[in-house]
Amino acid sequence: MGALPELVAGLLRPAAYDHPVAHLAYIETHISWVILTGEFAYKLKKPLDLGFLDFSTLDKRHAACEEELRLNRRLAADYYLAVVPITGTPAAPRVDGPGAALDYAVKMRQFPPDATLDRLDAAGQLTAQHVEAIATTLAHFHRTGCARADAASPWGEPDAIWQPVAQNFAQIAPHLRDDDAAARLSRLAEWSAAEHARLAPLMAQRKRDGYVRECHGDLHLGNLAWVEGRLVVFDCIEFNPALRWIDIMSEVAFCFMDLVHRAHQDWAFLFLNLWLEGTGDYAGLALLRYYAVYRALVRAKVALLRAAQAPGDTGAALAYLDLAAQLCRVPALTLSITHGLSGSGKTTATRRLIERDHAVRMRSDVERKRLAGLDALAKSGSAIGSGLYGSDQTQRTYAHLAQLADAVLAAGWPVIVDATFSKRWQRALFRDLARRRGVPFRILDFDLPVAILAERVAQRARAGGDASEADLAVLARQIATQEPLDDTERQDVVDGLGDAPFPSSQSGF
Repeated sequence: MGALPELVAGLLRPAAYDHPVAHLAYIETHISWVILTGEFAYKLKKPLDLGFLDFSTLDKRHAACEEELRLNRRLAADYYLAVVPITGTPAAPRVDGPGAALDYAVKMRQFPPDATLDRLDAAGQLTAQHVEAIATTLAHFHRTGCARADAASPWGEPDAIWQPVAQNFAQIAPHLRDDDAAARLSRLAEWSAAEHARLAPLMAQRKRDGYVRECHGDLHLGNLAWVEGRLVVFDCIEFNPALRWIDIMSEVAFCFMDLVHRAHQDWAFLFLNLWLEGTGDYAGLALLRYYAVYRALVRAKVALLRAAQAPGDTGAALAYLDLAAQLCRVPALTLSITHGLSGSGKTTATRRLIERDHAVRMRSDVERKRLAGLDALAKSGSAIGSGLYGSDQTQRTYAHLAQLADAVLAAGWPVIVDATFSKRWQRALFRDLARRRGVPFRILDFDLPVAILAERVAQRARAGGDASEADLAVLARQIATQEPLDDTERQDVVDGLGDAPFPSSQSGF
């Protein structure tokens, strides 16, 4: 991105540091330089004013460094250590030395540059384990780790949400030299404006309900790392509060979009579903498509800014424009329910289906506990057929699942509901919902010998770590009280254990 400033070049000398230096290198982005020393890394802000950020003065860069430290300690306290002055002279700087500050840097514990998940993905080493860690870490952060916007603040108001969306289009347009690309951008601008107008009441309601929070703000795979067997989430947005005080679904949309961009549609839906299980925020799915398009255009803008700083290929930006157009599309909708006793493999099989068919799943074991104010892995202590598992609570759980399914279908996403569905009224509730919505209805039937069910249930109870509390006594009650599928229901049945239980949802991705 051009010649290094004298100060940055001076920091590539061991004499600039008060600690041993193993190897000096640097990473440059469109807004910062990061100096790598071996044990520690130092991040400096570029003296820029790009409209959406302003690092043009020393005081502004110092304040941005302090904010970066505060924000990132929420998710990576072991890695964000201090804000340090850079003193001396530009030709011979000293980090955390005496005298007046020439600039400031965030001091961080260094991890290998190739540990970031985008690098792991490029090397073919990204796994479902990484995706699961993103989902669970982010769900916990959104539940407990980030402050909620004050009602009097501008954050999360529909007009505030629109500003960065509109800014994207204004900042992208001058860099497009291709008429076709400009036409695509115009169509995306029209779609975004229409969607914003349609969704504005929901956006306002989401703020009132507390879903606008001080988030990370830039959650793509390049800002996630796998170090010593655990996920490190770093590089929160510090320079513009409007970009981090956002609806949590906007944050989810960034990672979701990035996985889709990398041709991991299966893992995008795994990530989304695990996050939804952790937060219960199914209502936010109505905003996912809008925010995913916005996030794709953010990456297009960044790619164009980088190309402008160091003239080069704009292909990456055009690829993000194509992705944004794909993300606008609503998939073919289906409503599928499982039918099978405890231990029949419903949850394992439907996990494969959400990845393959790009669907949203809800689990009765999780939602039953959520309704009772319990975490998914909490033990309720309820006896068979009573308390959390009594008939009243069971009716409430299935009614809640139907409401969630209805909302998700209305938001334009295929649905799978994971529950035993051992009673006809439970199955009829969802068949009627599918008819009202005009979508195909499927019963995924899991029919296994009782001996196998008993073995699996016993093994799961010993192992723990699952939302289900079913034991052998629960299984015996299920067997005794189940209502078999009738002839009419069997017309909707497919084999839940098969490789192709129902036609692809043709999600448009």
